Amino acid sequence: MDTILIVDDNHAICQALGLMLELNDYRVLTCHSPEDALGLLATQDVDLVIQDMNFTRDTTSGEEGKQLFYALRERQGDLPIILMTAWTQLETAVELVKAGAADYMGKPWDDAKVLNSITNLIALYKLSRANHRLERVNHQRQVAIADADLCGIVFGSGAMQRCIDLALQLARSDVSVLITGPNGAGKDKLADILHANSPLKNKPFIKVNVGALPMDLLEAELFGAEAGAFTGATKARIGRFEAADGGTLFLDEIGNLPLSGQVKLLRVLQTGEFERLGSHKTQKVKVRVISATNADLAQDIAEGRFREDLFYRLNVIELALSPLNQRTDDILPLVQHFIGSNFSLSKPALQALLHHRWPGNVRELENACKRAVLLAQSHVLTEADFGLAPVVRAATSHISAASEPRRFDQRQSDPRIFEQRQSDPQPAYASASIPANATFSDGSERGQAPSANEAIEVSREDIEAALKQHHGVIARVAKALGLSRQALYRRMDKFGLDKS
Repeated sequence: MDTILIVDDNHAICQALGLMLELNDYRVLTCHSPEDALGLLATQDVDLVIQDMNFTRDTTSGEEGKQLFYALRERQGDLPIILMTAWTQLETAVELVKAGAADYMGKPWDDAKVLNSITNLIALYKLSRANHRLERVNHQRQVAIADADLCGIVFGSGAMQRCIDLALQLARSDVSVLITGPNGAGKDKLADILHANSPLKNKPFIKVNVGALPMDLLEAELFGAEAGAFTGATKARIGRFEAADGGTLFLDEIGNLPLSGQVKLLRVLQTGEFERLGSHKTQKVKVRVISATNADLAQDIAEGRFREDLFYRLNVIELALSPLNQRTDDILPLVQHFIGSNFSLSKPALQALLHHRWPGNVRELENACKRAVLLAQSHVLTEADFGLAPVVRAATSHISAASEPRRFDQRQSDPRIFEQRQSDPQPAYASASIPANATFSDGSERGQAPSANEAIEVSREDIEAALKQHHGVIARVAKALGLSRQALYRRMDKFGLDKS
Protein backbone atom coordinates (compact mmCIF):
# COMPACT_ATOMS: atom_id res chain seq x y z
CA MET A 1 0.00 0.00 0.00
CA ASP A 2 1.39 3.41 -1.01
CA THR A 3 1.90 5.99 1.74
CA ILE A 4 1.01 9.67 1.36
CA LEU A 5 2.06 12.38 3.80
CA ILE A 6 -0.30 15.37 4.17
CA VAL A 7 1.20 18.53 5.69
CA ASP A 8 -1.34 21.29 6.49
CA ASP A 9 -1.99 23.42 9.56
CA ASN A 10 -5.75 23.16 8.94
CA HIS A 11 -6.99 19.97 10.64
CA ALA A 12 -10.16 19.91 8.56
CA ILE A 13 -8.11 19.89 5.35
CA CYS A 14 -6.03 16.96 6.64
CA GLN A 15 -9.15 15.02 7.59
CA ALA A 16 -10.92 15.63 4.28
CA LEU A 17 -7.90 14.73 2.16
CA GLY A 18 -7.05 11.78 4.39
CA LEU A 19 -10.56 10.31 4.18
CA MET A 20 -10.61 10.60 0.39
CA LEU A 21 -7.22 8.91 0.07
CA GLU A 22 -8.03 6.12 2.54
CA LEU A 23 -11.20 5.35 0.59
CA ASN A 24 -8.94 4.87 -2.43
CA ASP A 25 -6.63 2.41 -0.64
CA TYR A 26 -3.79 4.75 0.33
CA ARG A 27 -2.05 4.78 3.70
CA VAL A 28 -2.20 8.33 5.05
CA LEU A 29 0.09 10.19 7.46
CA THR A 30 -0.83 13.71 8.58
CA CYS A 31 1.01 16.49 10.39
CA HIS A 32 0.50 20.22 10.82
CA SER A 33 3.94 21.86 10.68
CA PRO A 34 7.12 21.68 8.60
CA GLU A 35 9.10 20.43 11.59
CA ASP A 36 6.72 17.49 12.13
CA ALA A 37 6.83 16.69 8.39
CA LEU A 38 10.61 16.46 8.35
CA GLY A 39 10.53 14.28 11.46
CA LEU A 40 8.04 11.88 9.90
CA LEU A 41 10.04 11.69 6.67
CA ALA A 42 13.09 10.67 8.67
CA THR A 43 11.31 7.69 10.23
CA GLN A 44 8.67 6.65 7.67
CA ASP A 45 8.76 5.45 4.07
CA VAL A 46 6.67 7.92 2.09
CA ASP A 47 5.70 7.68 -1.59
CA LEU A 48 4.24 11.19 -2.03
CA VAL A 49 3.78 14.43 -0.07
CA ILE A 50 0.86 16.86 -0.28
CA GLN A 51 1.90 20.08 1.45
CA ASP A 52 0.33 23.44 2.15
CA MET A 53 2.24 26.64 1.39
CA ASN A 54 1.36 28.60 4.54
CA PHE A 55 1.41 27.36 8.14
CA THR A 56 1.04 30.54 10.24
CA ARG A 57 -2.30 32.29 10.69
CA ASP A 58 -2.80 35.34 8.43
CA THR A 59 0.27 34.44 6.35
CA THR A 60 -0.15 34.21 2.56
CA SER A 61 3.37 34.77 1.22
CA GLY A 62 4.09 31.07 0.71
CA GLU A 63 7.61 31.42 2.12
CA GLU A 64 7.02 28.71 4.76
CA GLY A 65 5.91 26.29 2.07
CA LYS A 66 8.94 27.11 -0.07
CA GLN A 67 11.27 26.42 2.85
CA LEU A 68 9.57 23.08 3.54
CA PHE A 69 9.67 22.15 -0.14
CA TYR A 70 13.41 22.79 -0.44
CA ALA A 71 14.05 20.92 2.85
CA LEU A 72 12.13 17.90 1.53
CA ARG A 73 14.03 18.07 -1.76
CA GLU A 74 17.34 18.19 0.13
CA ARG A 75 16.49 15.03 2.05
CA GLN A 76 14.88 13.04 -0.74
CA GLY A 77 15.49 14.52 -4.16
CA ASP A 78 13.12 12.37 -6.22
CA LEU A 79 10.12 12.29 -3.85
CA PRO A 80 6.97 13.58 -5.66
CA ILE A 81 5.51 16.65 -3.95
CA ILE A 82 2.11 18.23 -4.64
CA LEU A 83 1.88 21.86 -3.51
CA MET A 84 -1.61 22.96 -2.45
CA THR A 85 -2.67 26.46 -1.45
CA ALA A 86 -5.65 28.82 -1.41
CA TRP A 87 -3.33 31.74 -2.28
CA THR A 88 -1.87 30.87 -5.67
CA GLN A 89 1.01 33.08 -6.75
CA LEU A 90 2.17 32.52 -10.33
CA GLU A 91 5.81 33.45 -9.68
CA THR A 92 6.08 31.05 -6.75
CA ALA A 93 4.35 28.26 -8.68
CA VAL A 94 6.72 28.65 -11.65
CA GLU A 95 9.78 28.72 -9.40
CA LEU A 96 8.86 25.59 -7.46
CA VAL A 97 7.74 23.61 -10.49
CA LYS A 98 11.10 24.39 -12.11
CA ALA A 99 12.77 23.25 -8.89
CA GLY A 100 11.04 19.88 -9.12
CA ALA A 101 7.56 20.23 -7.64
CA ALA A 102 5.40 17.55 -9.19
CA ASP A 103 2.14 19.51 -9.22
CA TYR A 104 0.67 22.80 -7.99
CA MET A 105 -3.05 22.88 -7.05
CA GLY A 106 -5.43 25.40 -5.60
CA LYS A 107 -7.94 25.03 -2.80
CA PRO A 108 -10.65 23.89 -2.93
CA TRP A 109 -9.42 20.93 -4.97
CA ASP A 110 -11.02 18.60 -7.46
CA ASP A 111 -11.00 15.05 -6.03
CA ALA A 112 -10.72 13.37 -9.44
CA LYS A 113 -7.85 15.64 -10.47
CA VAL A 114 -5.98 15.03 -7.21
CA LEU A 115 -6.40 11.24 -7.41
CA ASN A 116 -5.33 11.17 -11.07
CA SER A 117 -2.23 13.24 -10.30
CA ILE A 118 -1.34 11.03 -7.33
CA THR A 119 -1.70 7.82 -9.37
CA ASN A 120 0.54 9.11 -12.16
CA LEU A 121 3.16 10.62 -9.87
CA ILE A 122 3.54 7.52 -7.70
CA ALA A 123 3.83 5.32 -10.81
CA LEU A 124 6.58 7.59 -12.19
CA TYR A 125 8.30 7.68 -8.80
CA LYS A 126 8.42 3.88 -8.59
CA LEU A 127 9.66 3.64 -12.16
CA SER A 128 12.36 6.19 -11.42
CA ARG A 129 13.48 4.29 -8.32
CA ALA A 130 13.56 1.04 -10.28
CA ASN A 131 15.68 2.71 -12.97
CA HIS A 132 18.08 4.04 -10.35
CA ARG A 133 18.45 0.57 -8.85
CA LEU A 134 19.08 -0.88 -12.30
CA GLU A 135 21.66 1.80 -13.01
CA ARG A 136 23.46 0.98 -9.75
CA VAL A 137 23.44 -2.73 -10.56
CA ASN A 138 24.73 -2.04 -14.07
CA HIS A 139 27.43 0.24 -12.71
CA GLN A 140 28.54 -2.41 -10.23
CA ARG A 141 28.49 -4.98 -13.03
CA GLN A 142 30.58 -2.79 -15.31
CA VAL A 143 33.09 -2.18 -12.52
CA ALA A 144 33.34 -5.93 -11.93
CA ILE A 145 33.79 -6.61 -15.64
CA ALA A 146 36.37 -3.84 -16.01
CA ASP A 147 38.60 -5.63 -13.52
CA ALA A 148 37.97 -9.08 -15.02
CA ASP A 149 39.75 -10.96 -17.78
CA LEU A 150 37.04 -11.71 -20.34
CA CYS A 151 39.45 -13.56 -22.65
CA GLY A 152 38.43 -11.50 -25.66
CA ILE A 153 34.77 -12.54 -25.61
CA VAL A 154 32.44 -10.31 -27.66
CA PHE A 155 28.79 -9.91 -26.71
CA GLY A 156 25.92 -7.44 -26.55
CA SER A 157 22.96 -9.38 -25.17
CA GLY A 158 21.61 -9.40 -21.64
CA ALA A 159 21.53 -13.20 -21.68
CA MET A 160 25.27 -13.39 -22.35
CA GLN A 161 25.92 -10.66 -19.80
CA ARG A 162 24.15 -12.66 -17.10
CA CYS A 163 26.04 -15.79 -18.08
CA ILE A 164 29.37 -13.98 -17.82
CA ASP A 165 28.37 -12.42 -14.49
CA LEU A 166 27.68 -15.88 -13.09
CA ALA A 167 30.93 -17.24 -14.56
CA LEU A 168 32.91 -14.46 -12.84
CA GLN A 169 31.16 -15.21 -9.56
CA LEU A 170 31.89 -18.94 -9.86
CA ALA A 171 35.49 -18.33 -10.90
CA ARG A 172 36.44 -17.38 -7.34
CA SER A 173 35.47 -20.80 -6.00
CA ASP A 174 36.87 -24.26 -6.76
CA VAL A 175 33.55 -26.04 -7.36
CA SER A 176 32.96 -28.15 -10.45
CA VAL A 177 31.03 -26.35 -13.19
CA LEU A 178 29.05 -27.90 -16.02
CA ILE A 179 28.65 -25.68 -19.09
CA THR A 180 25.74 -26.68 -21.32
CA GLY A 181 24.73 -25.36 -24.71
CA PRO A 182 24.75 -26.17 -28.43
CA ASN A 183 27.90 -26.66 -30.47
CA GLY A 184 29.63 -23.46 -31.51
CA ALA A 185 27.86 -21.27 -28.95
CA GLY A 186 31.01 -20.39 -26.95
CA LYS A 187 31.29 -22.96 -24.14
CA ASP A 188 35.08 -23.01 -24.40
CA LYS A 189 35.17 -19.21 -23.96
CA LEU A 190 33.24 -19.50 -20.71
CA ALA A 191 35.72 -22.14 -19.54
CA ASP A 192 38.57 -19.74 -20.36
CA ILE A 193 36.87 -17.00 -18.30
CA LEU A 194 36.33 -19.35 -15.35
CA HIS A 195 40.03 -20.25 -15.24
CA ALA A 196 41.44 -16.79 -16.08
CA ASN A 197 39.57 -15.17 -13.17
CA SER A 198 40.16 -17.91 -10.61
CA PRO A 199 42.88 -18.17 -7.94
CA LEU A 200 44.34 -20.91 -10.19
CA LYS A 201 44.89 -18.60 -13.18
CA ASN A 202 48.66 -19.00 -12.98
CA LYS A 203 48.41 -22.78 -12.68
CA PRO A 204 48.05 -25.30 -15.55
CA PHE A 205 44.91 -25.14 -17.67
CA ILE A 206 44.51 -28.37 -19.63
CA LYS A 207 41.77 -28.81 -22.26
CA VAL A 208 40.56 -32.22 -23.38
CA ASN A 209 38.00 -32.87 -26.10
CA VAL A 210 36.63 -36.15 -24.77
CA GLY A 211 34.66 -36.74 -27.94
CA ALA A 212 37.83 -36.66 -30.05
CA LEU A 213 39.77 -39.23 -28.00
CA PRO A 214 39.92 -42.82 -29.38
CA MET A 215 38.09 -45.24 -27.09
CA ASP A 216 41.10 -47.53 -26.72
CA LEU A 217 43.38 -44.63 -25.73
CA LEU A 218 40.88 -42.71 -23.57
CA GLU A 219 42.10 -44.05 -20.24
CA ALA A 220 45.75 -43.51 -21.16
CA GLU A 221 45.03 -39.94 -22.26
CA LEU A 222 43.21 -39.03 -19.06
CA PHE A 223 45.23 -40.95 -16.48
CA GLY A 224 48.55 -41.72 -18.22
CA ALA A 225 50.26 -45.04 -19.02
CA GLU A 226 53.41 -46.89 -18.08
CA ALA A 227 55.89 -48.12 -20.69
CA GLY A 228 54.63 -51.35 -22.23
CA ALA A 229 51.06 -50.84 -21.00
CA PHE A 230 49.84 -51.24 -24.58
CA THR A 231 51.30 -51.78 -28.00
CA GLY A 232 53.45 -48.85 -29.02
CA ALA A 233 53.87 -47.50 -25.49
CA THR A 234 57.66 -47.40 -25.44
CA LYS A 235 57.93 -44.98 -22.52
CA ALA A 236 55.83 -43.77 -19.66
CA ARG A 237 53.50 -40.86 -20.29
CA ILE A 238 51.54 -38.66 -17.94
CA GLY A 239 47.80 -38.17 -18.36
CA ARG A 240 45.78 -35.00 -18.50
CA PHE A 241 44.81 -35.15 -14.82
CA GLU A 242 48.45 -35.39 -13.81
CA ALA A 243 49.36 -32.53 -16.16
CA ALA A 244 46.61 -30.35 -14.66
CA ASP A 245 47.62 -31.03 -11.04
CA GLY A 246 47.13 -27.85 -9.00
CA GLY A 247 45.21 -26.19 -11.85
CA THR A 248 42.11 -26.62 -14.00
CA LEU A 249 41.05 -29.44 -16.33
CA PHE A 250 38.42 -28.66 -18.99
CA LEU A 251 36.61 -31.76 -20.25
CA ASP A 252 34.74 -30.79 -23.40
CA GLU A 253 31.98 -33.02 -24.83
CA ILE A 254 31.78 -34.91 -21.54
CA GLY A 255 28.58 -36.59 -22.70
CA ASN A 256 30.66 -38.73 -25.10
CA LEU A 257 32.63 -40.36 -22.28
CA PRO A 258 31.92 -44.13 -22.22
CA LEU A 259 30.60 -45.76 -19.06
CA SER A 260 33.96 -47.44 -18.30
CA GLY A 261 35.66 -44.02 -18.32
CA GLN A 262 32.86 -42.50 -16.26
CA VAL A 263 33.56 -44.89 -13.38
CA LYS A 264 37.24 -43.88 -13.20
CA LEU A 265 36.41 -40.21 -13.63
CA LEU A 266 33.95 -40.42 -10.74
CA ARG A 267 36.65 -41.88 -8.52
CA VAL A 268 39.19 -39.16 -9.25
CA LEU A 269 36.55 -36.47 -8.70
CA GLN A 270 35.65 -37.97 -5.32
CA THR A 271 39.13 -38.78 -3.99
CA GLY A 272 41.64 -37.19 -6.36
CA GLU A 273 43.20 -40.65 -6.76
CA PHE A 274 43.94 -42.68 -9.91
CA GLU A 275 46.44 -45.15 -11.35
CA ARG A 276 48.26 -44.92 -14.64
CA LEU A 277 47.37 -47.59 -17.16
CA GLY A 278 49.60 -50.60 -16.47
CA SER A 279 50.52 -49.43 -12.97
CA HIS A 280 49.31 -50.34 -9.49
CA LYS A 281 50.76 -47.23 -7.90
CA THR A 282 48.04 -44.82 -6.75
CA GLN A 283 48.66 -41.16 -7.48
CA LYS A 284 46.82 -38.20 -5.99
CA VAL A 285 46.10 -34.89 -7.66
CA LYS A 286 44.12 -31.76 -6.86
CA VAL A 287 42.34 -30.51 -9.95
CA ARG A 288 39.37 -28.26 -10.54
CA VAL A 289 37.18 -29.82 -13.22
CA ILE A 290 35.13 -27.78 -15.68
CA SER A 291 33.09 -29.82 -18.12
CA ALA A 292 30.92 -28.99 -21.11
CA THR A 293 28.40 -30.77 -23.25
CA ASN A 294 25.80 -30.20 -25.93
CA ALA A 295 23.97 -33.37 -24.91
CA ASP A 296 20.87 -33.71 -22.75
CA LEU A 297 22.51 -35.50 -19.84
CA ALA A 298 19.21 -35.93 -18.01
CA GLN A 299 17.93 -37.91 -21.00
CA ASP A 300 21.20 -39.85 -21.20
CA ILE A 301 20.84 -40.76 -17.52
CA ALA A 302 17.29 -41.97 -18.09
CA GLU A 303 18.49 -44.13 -20.98
CA GLY A 304 21.47 -45.54 -19.06
CA ARG A 305 24.21 -43.83 -21.09
CA PHE A 306 25.45 -41.53 -18.33
CA ARG A 307 25.95 -42.15 -14.63
CA GLU A 308 23.71 -40.10 -12.37
CA ASP A 309 26.30 -39.92 -9.58
CA LEU A 310 28.89 -38.55 -12.00
CA PHE A 311 26.40 -35.99 -13.27
CA TYR A 312 25.93 -34.58 -9.76
CA ARG A 313 29.70 -34.50 -9.23
CA LEU A 314 30.21 -32.50 -12.42
CA ASN A 315 27.11 -30.36 -12.08
CA VAL A 316 27.62 -28.58 -8.78
CA ILE A 317 26.57 -25.46 -10.69
CA GLU A 318 25.42 -25.30 -14.30
CA LEU A 319 26.19 -22.51 -16.75
CA ALA A 320 23.53 -22.74 -19.47
CA LEU A 321 24.53 -21.02 -22.71
CA SER A 322 21.71 -20.11 -25.10
CA PRO A 323 21.98 -20.62 -28.88
CA LEU A 324 22.87 -17.56 -30.92
CA ASN A 325 19.36 -17.20 -32.36
CA GLN A 326 18.07 -16.60 -28.82
CA ARG A 327 20.57 -13.79 -28.18
CA THR A 328 20.36 -11.80 -31.40
CA ASP A 329 21.87 -8.73 -29.71
CA ASP A 330 25.20 -10.59 -29.90
CA ILE A 331 25.09 -10.96 -33.69
CA LEU A 332 26.11 -7.46 -34.79
CA PRO A 333 28.95 -7.02 -32.24
CA LEU A 334 30.30 -10.41 -33.30
CA VAL A 335 30.01 -9.56 -37.00
CA GLN A 336 31.84 -6.26 -36.53
CA HIS A 337 34.54 -8.10 -34.60
CA PHE A 338 34.94 -10.78 -37.28
CA ILE A 339 34.90 -8.50 -40.36
CA GLY A 340 37.08 -5.77 -38.86
CA SER A 341 36.94 -2.01 -39.27
CA ASN A 342 37.63 -2.01 -43.03
CA PHE A 343 34.17 -3.35 -43.88
CA SER A 344 30.59 -2.30 -43.21
CA LEU A 345 27.19 -3.92 -43.79
CA SER A 346 24.49 -3.09 -46.30
CA LYS A 347 20.97 -2.84 -44.91
CA PRO A 348 19.82 -6.08 -46.66
CA ALA A 349 22.89 -7.86 -45.25
CA LEU A 350 22.03 -6.62 -41.77
CA GLN A 351 18.47 -7.92 -42.11
CA ALA A 352 19.63 -11.28 -43.45
CA LEU A 353 22.13 -11.71 -40.60
CA LEU A 354 19.49 -10.98 -37.97
CA HIS A 355 16.87 -13.25 -39.57
CA HIS A 356 19.07 -16.30 -40.16
CA ARG A 357 18.70 -18.96 -37.46
CA TRP A 358 22.44 -19.75 -37.21
CA PRO A 359 22.23 -23.50 -36.49
CA GLY A 360 26.04 -23.51 -36.20
CA ASN A 361 25.91 -20.59 -33.74
CA VAL A 362 28.99 -18.37 -33.32
CA ARG A 363 31.18 -20.83 -35.22
CA GLU A 364 28.91 -20.64 -38.26
CA LEU A 365 28.73 -16.84 -37.98
CA GLU A 366 32.53 -16.58 -37.88
CA ASN A 367 32.86 -18.78 -40.97
CA ALA A 368 30.24 -16.71 -42.79
CA CYS A 369 32.14 -13.52 -41.94
CA LYS A 370 35.42 -15.00 -43.19
CA ARG A 371 33.67 -15.95 -46.42
CA ALA A 372 32.21 -12.45 -46.78
CA VAL A 373 35.58 -10.75 -46.34
CA LEU A 374 37.22 -13.06 -48.90
CA LEU A 375 34.48 -12.67 -51.53
CA ALA A 376 33.68 -9.00 -51.00
CA GLN A 377 33.71 -6.79 -54.09
CA SER A 378 33.65 -3.60 -52.03
CA HIS A 379 33.99 -2.43 -48.45
CA VAL A 380 30.18 -2.72 -48.06
CA LEU A 381 29.27 -6.37 -47.54
CA THR A 382 26.06 -7.75 -49.01
CA GLU A 383 23.92 -10.71 -47.99
CA ALA A 384 25.30 -12.67 -50.96
CA ASP A 385 28.83 -12.22 -49.57
CA PHE A 386 27.68 -14.01 -46.41
CA GLY A 387 26.00 -16.81 -48.37
CA LEU A 388 22.56 -15.66 -47.26
CA ALA A 389 19.48 -15.03 -49.37
CA PRO A 390 17.66 -11.69 -49.19
CA VAL A 391 14.90 -11.43 -46.60
CA VAL A 392 11.76 -11.54 -48.75
CA ARG A 393 8.38 -10.64 -47.29
CA ALA A 394 5.93 -13.51 -47.42
CA ALA A 395 3.10 -13.39 -49.98
CA THR A 396 -0.57 -13.70 -49.02
CA SER A 397 -1.64 -16.53 -46.81
CA HIS A 398 -3.73 -18.21 -49.52
CA ILE A 399 -0.53 -19.25 -51.30
CA SER A 400 0.40 -22.65 -49.93
CA ALA A 401 3.80 -23.39 -48.49
CA ALA A 402 4.32 -26.02 -51.18
CA SER A 403 4.00 -23.40 -53.94
CA GLU A 404 6.65 -21.12 -52.42
CA PRO A 405 10.23 -21.41 -53.71
CA ARG A 406 12.83 -22.92 -51.41
CA ARG A 407 14.89 -20.08 -50.00
CA PHE A 408 17.76 -20.07 -47.57
CA ASP A 409 16.28 -17.82 -44.91
CA GLN A 410 15.60 -17.64 -41.21
CA ARG A 411 13.14 -20.55 -41.31
CA GLN A 412 15.73 -23.03 -42.56
CA SER A 413 18.15 -24.42 -40.03
CA ASP A 414 19.70 -27.36 -41.93
CA PRO A 415 23.49 -26.70 -41.89
CA ARG A 416 23.87 -28.67 -45.11
CA ILE A 417 21.98 -25.92 -46.93
CA PHE A 418 24.48 -23.37 -45.65
CA GLU A 419 27.39 -25.55 -46.78
CA GLN A 420 25.83 -25.80 -50.21
CA ARG A 421 25.44 -22.03 -50.35
CA GLN A 422 29.10 -21.63 -49.39
CA SER A 423 30.16 -23.69 -52.39
CA ASP A 424 28.26 -21.22 -54.63
CA PRO A 425 29.88 -17.81 -53.99
CA GLN A 426 27.47 -15.88 -56.28
CA PRO A 427 23.68 -15.75 -56.02
CA ALA A 428 21.75 -17.66 -58.68
CA TYR A 429 20.88 -14.52 -60.58
CA ALA A 430 24.36 -12.94 -60.62
CA SER A 431 25.44 -11.94 -64.12
CA ALA A 432 28.74 -13.83 -63.82
CA SER A 433 26.88 -17.15 -63.81
CA ILE A 434 24.54 -16.40 -66.75
CA PRO A 435 25.39 -17.21 -70.40
CA ALA A 436 25.96 -14.32 -72.76
CA ASN A 437 22.82 -15.02 -74.80
CA ALA A 438 20.53 -15.59 -71.82
CA THR A 439 17.43 -13.57 -71.03
CA PHE A 440 15.36 -13.50 -67.88
CA SER A 441 11.77 -14.67 -67.71
CA ASP A 442 10.64 -11.05 -67.47
CA GLY A 443 12.43 -10.12 -70.68
CA SER A 444 15.43 -8.33 -69.13
CA GLU A 445 18.84 -9.02 -70.66
CA ARG A 446 22.06 -10.54 -69.35
CA GLY A 447 23.89 -8.30 -66.88
CA GLN A 448 20.65 -6.72 -65.67
CA ALA A 449 19.93 -8.48 -62.41
CA PRO A 450 16.23 -8.82 -61.61
CA SER A 451 14.80 -7.13 -58.57
CA ALA A 452 13.66 -8.93 -55.41
CA ASN A 453 10.16 -8.91 -56.97
CA GLU A 454 11.41 -10.93 -59.93
CA ALA A 455 13.03 -13.49 -57.60
CA ILE A 456 9.61 -14.39 -56.17
CA GLU A 457 8.17 -17.43 -57.92
CA VAL A 458 4.38 -17.17 -58.35
CA SER A 459 2.37 -19.79 -60.22
CA ARG A 460 -0.52 -19.26 -62.61
CA GLU A 461 -2.88 -20.65 -59.94
CA ASP A 462 -1.61 -18.12 -57.40
CA ILE A 463 -2.27 -15.20 -59.76
CA GLU A 464 -5.72 -16.47 -60.72
CA ALA A 465 -6.67 -16.93 -57.06
CA ALA A 466 -5.46 -13.41 -56.19
CA LEU A 467 -7.30 -11.90 -59.17
CA LYS A 468 -10.48 -13.56 -58.03
CA GLN A 469 -10.00 -12.55 -54.41
CA HIS A 470 -9.35 -8.87 -55.26
CA HIS A 471 -11.89 -8.69 -58.11
CA GLY A 472 -9.26 -8.05 -60.76
CA VAL A 473 -7.85 -4.85 -59.18
CA ILE A 474 -4.23 -5.08 -60.37
CA ALA A 475 -2.75 -2.82 -57.67
CA ARG A 476 -4.26 -4.96 -54.88
CA VAL A 477 -3.29 -8.23 -56.58
CA ALA A 478 0.32 -7.07 -57.00
CA LYS A 479 0.53 -5.97 -53.35
CA ALA A 480 -0.98 -9.25 -52.15
CA LEU A 481 1.55 -11.30 -54.16
CA GLY A 482 4.50 -9.13 -53.11
CA LEU A 483 5.15 -7.97 -56.71
CA SER A 484 5.36 -4.66 -58.51
CA ARG A 485 2.62 -3.99 -61.04
CA GLN A 486 5.11 -4.32 -63.90
CA ALA A 487 6.30 -7.70 -62.58
CA LEU A 488 2.71 -8.87 -62.26
CA TYR A 489 1.92 -7.79 -65.85
CA ARG A 490 4.95 -9.73 -67.14
CA ARG A 491 3.81 -12.87 -65.36
CA MET A 492 0.26 -12.49 -66.67
CA ASP A 493 1.70 -12.17 -70.19
CA LYS A 494 3.78 -15.27 -69.57
CA PHE A 495 0.74 -17.32 -68.48
CA GLY A 496 -1.58 -15.79 -71.07
CA LEU A 497 -3.91 -14.22 -68.52
CA ASP A 498 -6.28 -11.41 -69.43
CA LYS A 499 -5.14 -8.05 -68.00
CA SER A 500 -8.43 -6.24 -68.56
